[in-house]
Amino acid sequence: EPNYKGRTNKTSGLVRPVSATKLAGRFLAHQEGLPSLPVPALQQTCDRYLAVLEPIVETEKLKRTRELVTDFQKAGGMGERLQKSLEKRAQGTENWLSDWWVLCAYLDYRLPVVIHSNPGLLLPRFDFRDKQGQLRHAAKLIAGVLDFKAQVDNETLPVEHMGRRPLCMNQYYQLLSSCRVPGIHRDSVVNHAKGPTASRHMVVAHHNQFFTLDVYNGDGSPLNEDQLLVQLRKICEASPQSSEEPVGILTSQDRNVWGKAYLELIKDPTNKESVEAIQRSIFTLSLDSMSHHALGETDHSGAAQQMLHGGGSHLNSGNRWFDKTLQFILGEDGMFGLNYEHAPAEGPPIVALIDHVEECMKKADMAHSPTSPLPAPRKLHFNITPDIRRHIEEAKLHLNTMVQQLDLKLLVFKHFGKNIPKSFKMSPDAFIQIGLQLAYYRLHQKPCSTYESASLRMFRLGRTDTIRSASTDSSNFAKAFDDPGKKVALLERAIKAHRAYTEMAIQGQAIDRHLLGLKLQAIEEQVSLPEIFTDPSYAAAMHFKMSTSQVPAKSDCVMCFGPVVEDGYGVCYNPKDKHINLVVSSFSTCQETDTGRMVQGVEAALLDMRTLLESTPKAKL
Repeated sequence: EPNYKGRTNKTSGLVRPVSATKLAGRFLAHQEGLPSLPVPALQQTCDRYLAVLEPIVETEKLKRTRELVTDFQKAGGMGERLQKSLEKRAQGTENWLSDWWVLCAYLDYRLPVVIHSNPGLLLPRFDFRDKQGQLRHAAKLIAGVLDFKAQVDNETLPVEHMGRRPLCMNQYYQLLSSCRVPGIHRDSVVNHAKGPTASRHMVVAHHNQFFTLDVYNGDGSPLNEDQLLVQLRKICEASPQSSEEPVGILTSQDRNVWGKAYLELIKDPTNKESVEAIQRSIFTLSLDSMSHHALGETDHSGAAQQMLHGGGSHLNSGNRWFDKTLQFILGEDGMFGLNYEHAPAEGPPIVALIDHVEECMKKADMAHSPTSPLPAPRKLHFNITPDIRRHIEEAKLHLNTMVQQLDLKLLVFKHFGKNIPKSFKMSPDAFIQIGLQLAYYRLHQKPCSTYESASLRMFRLGRTDTIRSASTDSSNFAKAFDDPGKKVALLERAIKAHRAYTEMAIQGQAIDRHLLGLKLQAIEEQVSLPEIFTDPSYAAAMHFKMSTSQVPAKSDCVMCFGPVVEDGYGVCYNPKDKHINLVVSSFSTCQETDTGRMVQGVEAALLDMRTLLESTPKAKL
């Protein structure tokens, strides 16, 4: 789940992380100064868990759950025992959650990374429509990433803050030179950023073929734009036709299927060397062919789909290596964005990198090419056995089905942006989240379990916890909205409830990761799983029919991802001052969900909420 950066008015301490002092070579010292992730009090989590269930679980079921929770937290009971074990774990590790989380959320997850895990990020389209424009911009892009990499390598990245609290910067050091590696039951991540074997090359994908490109001169200086342009032209000249055997499409498969195919693939030494060159590369860049003929010239939604899955095997899905942490995508038609593998990082570090790259791309390149010729980029060869060919064909079919079944739409909501909620002293994030609750309720006549990711980066190695946007207050507001009456008071209450939960989550006091920790502790100790985890209410709480994320950025971009359950929606948004970029996805195989109606519903809900506030002069928060 792409991460969330709290953004409300300054009084709540949830201001957007801002760049601060540059601490050269101080990464470790900075990290050591951060507090450890706390283990919340057991009773607090149990009480808040019951409160969270109220709007989404029927009264009868909830009665039974109350009994189970009471039993779980009684003195000397199982809950207390697991809590003590968890507290002990917290004392002996840098972060009691982080190792567990990366396994649970990512490496043990066996659905394909495409759509189900990797987010796509769409940036504003460039104004070229030809190969030369594509390659010129690609050279600028690579130079921008290398400029960012220099800050990472020199440990001069500005430390981000939330309010006055410094944030964990560890994710920035995991982004480059890393890659996910498939396994048959569990994946792993390799990182080649440091040490004597630190990566000096990137990989370029063109026409479903891969090339390694050394990006540093002999003296250690990065190649400049002119040099990069020469090298990119050589790559395109060496791959005039699209490959009939797109090996990259294997990375879109179910993880266990890909895990088996991977072992088969790397039996051959040439293949092994080629795969390792991709895994070790600093990042990959996909130079895509024209895609607008299939998507419509101005189709933002089609462009977002290119970033998320490549449009299918007949378009650009074979021109990808979806296991790569950082995969930039630049189309011949000016489309620009990236796809990233989620295990090493959340959205904000990715967005900060993109913001930096965009700034670099606007500047003119001052450097001039040295006269010495550069070694040609090296094509990565693959020996395709009949078995591997069969795996590639299966992966194509499987991916094309997934692409057809995903219904994704991008809305540029132009009526207003952060300016309106802020003028009523409301958190823009809370305002949008309550809008989503209202839209969902109108469409489905009931509230649903909603996930919004909250950053735990105030803590060392912090990743995310869950802001549960569906509350009793948001439910009361949504139910009452289309009746006459005291709706503004209900809206204010719903916004306050969301802000309170957000504050609690970023302070490490939310319930989801704590409950997960208690459950995993029971599994680790091999004791029978407490009944609160096998209770239908727990399953309902964890079945997130709305999986949402705010990923704010300086650039006018938007992130997108698929739903996390078959009958759910994936919603990501970037609120700008006067508009909101929003992407909604759902699966067309589900009869209940409807992306088009949900998008219209969100637009109507936000407009209705504005009208409500403007027609009630005393509205204040």
